[in-house]
This record gives sequence, structure tokens and C-alpha cells, in this order.
Amino acid sequence: MSRAPSLHSPFLLGFDDIERALDRVTRATSDGYPPYNIERLPRSEADPERLRITLAVAGFTREELDVSVEENQLVIRGRQQDDKDRQYLHRGIAARQFQRAFLLADGMQVLGADLKNGLLSVDLARPEPERVIRKINILARD
Repeated sequence: MSRAPSLHSPFLLGFDDIERALDRVTRATSDGYPPYNIERLPRSEADPERLRITLAVAGFTREELDVSVEENQLVIRGRQQDDKDRQYLHRGIAARQFQRAFLLADGMQVLGADLKNGLLSVDLARPEPERVIRKINILARD
């Protein structure tokens, strides 16, 4: 995988955090479990742009899942415990743990999470940023 272009242009000021985030994302490895979808939800006049991340977490209960925001990352963890009282003749469904992390842009808000039919959905919103124009006074020094 080729490295993303560097943000070391003299016209890009204060983007050091973005470059570090890109490095962190490109270094992150994943085994592809659990599979997930990311979809854009229709925008309405009342709702800002919204996204939904859906993970296939069949076999996990709500208590075995954890959704949190840690330093601008949405982190989703699943932890299953082996049931020592069960005696399997064939074990094709292993108890697994996972962690998925999604880097969130500034201003992204996690609206909530829902578990239904083995699918964990996490809804996000990106409110429209306010357009700010600020006049800078120029001081005359002789």
C-alpha cells in the first residue's frame, strides 16, 4: 500500500494532527472480523448529514458489546466468554473478541447504537458547520 501524500505544504498550516491520524489509519491492521457496512442516510431539512455503521455481530449479546468514543475515534468492542458448562461434539462457532475503530472528523457526533437481529448499528451525524468570517485589523507601526 502506498503512503498517502505528505501534508508538508507551506499553505497547509496546523494539519499535523491530520497527518498523524492518516498514519495511524494506514498502520492499523484488521482481520476483517466482524464485517461491516457504512451507509449515508438520506438528509432531510430537519436532520444534518448522517451516517450509519452496521456490524454483523451474531452471537453477541448487548452486555458483551461496548461502543465508546475515545480521542476522536469510535471504538466498538465485543467480548464473548466461553461457557465452560457446555460440552461440544463439534465447535464451529468460536467465542471471539474483536475491536473496530473508526476515526471521526471534528464535529462528528455519535447519536446512538442499536442491536437487532445480530446487527449492531451506530448512527453518526455531522452537523453543518457555521460559516464564520472574521475581520482582522491591521495595525500600523512606524
